[in-house]
Amino acid sequence: MHEDICNYNAAQDPERGATCAKLATEIDAVLHEAESKIWHRGPVWFLDGNPIVGYQVRKQSVCLLFWSGQSFDEPGLEPEGKFQAAETHYERAAEIRVTHLRRWLKKARRIQWDYKNLAKRRGVLEKLGDW
Repeated sequence: MHEDICNYNAAQDPERGATCAKLATEIDAVLHEAESKIWHRGPVWFLDGNPIVGYQVRKQSVCLLFWSGQSFDEPGLEPEGKFQAAETHYERAAEIRVTHLRRWLKKARRIQWDYKNLAKRRGVLEKLGDW
């Protein structure tokens, strides 16, 4: 795990920090090949330069975001924004259902929209791969 992500998690209050640490550990375990860093003030994991999953501490919870999550067809993920992102929120680490999280992470590897080239394509998203 990237040192900046460890520092981000450690800077949170104990409950939020535990939630962040659990998310980071699970994300790293499933997406072990992903590059991780702080991006737009929160931890994000990338595959081939494409953002896949990240989280950010908010006032009431930790928001977990999957950039292509609307295409997962999964309960528990709510649409976010005008593209294909979906999110869920956790107030405590105990709320994280690891089996769901792992399933979502496996889908995140396979089901991707090309956010890396979004600006080049003038805001038009394209699917990556044959899913």
